[in-house]
Amino acid sequence: MGSHSSLKERKIITNNISYINQLIRQAEIAAHRPEGIVKLLAVSKGQPSSKVEEAYTAGQRDFGENYLQEALAKIQTLKSLPLCWHFIGPIQSNKTHSIAHHFSWVHSVSRQKIAEQLNEARPVFMPPLNVCLQINFDDEETKSGIHPDQAINLASCILQLPRLRLRGLMLIPKPEADAQSQYHSFLRLPQLLNTLNQQLNINMDTLSMGMSNDLQAAIRAGSTMVRIGTAIFGKRT
Repeated sequence: MGSHSSLKERKIITNNISYINQLIRQAEIAAHRPEGIVKLLAVSKGQPSSKVEEAYTAGQRDFGENYLQEALAKIQTLKSLPLCWHFIGPIQSNKTHSIAHHFSWVHSVSRQKIAEQLNEARPVFMPPLNVCLQINFDDEETKSGIHPDQAINLASCILQLPRLRLRGLMLIPKPEADAQSQYHSFLRLPQLLNTLNQQLNINMDTLSMGMSNDLQAAIRAGSTMVRIGTAIFGKRT
């Protein structure tokens, strides 16, 4: 019975990934953007390693985790697979060492001290850690992230850190009721990215924004990476 249910589960995950990739392609076409410019990041927090492995079998390579201890267990279990791990949750100082050793990307950098610790801890034999600044446009107390006015200072600091590679910006916007409002909410992030690129004479290329219920609006606004969890894996266990 067990193998039968896991087979059924595997099929569901494969179908879900296929469906979301179709939605992404359709949104790219509708927004007149190049096909394949938007990457799917499967958010596997709260999901067992077996489901990550099923998603891998379905062709998925990039996985996002919010909680370090849970992520480390999965990374260890699945270390034989060529997976790219992204840390997307709030970062405490005592977690920076492990994050710097086990992840390829960090989407949620919002403090200079954290950036410096990640840089310090990143092993020399690994490529620089890809980082995004988490921006909090709406000053929401419940969310991490910096006010956009602080972004230039933090970006300037990260550019001085050789073990980090500044890739772009990340956003968790406050929920909007309709697609047009979502689109205008997201549009603030590419505008900020362009401003920073010009002011600092750099070429950040990543906009990490969009989740299950607003990915079309995010892609229309310029997202290059959508973070999808429940729509791939089902409810968290």
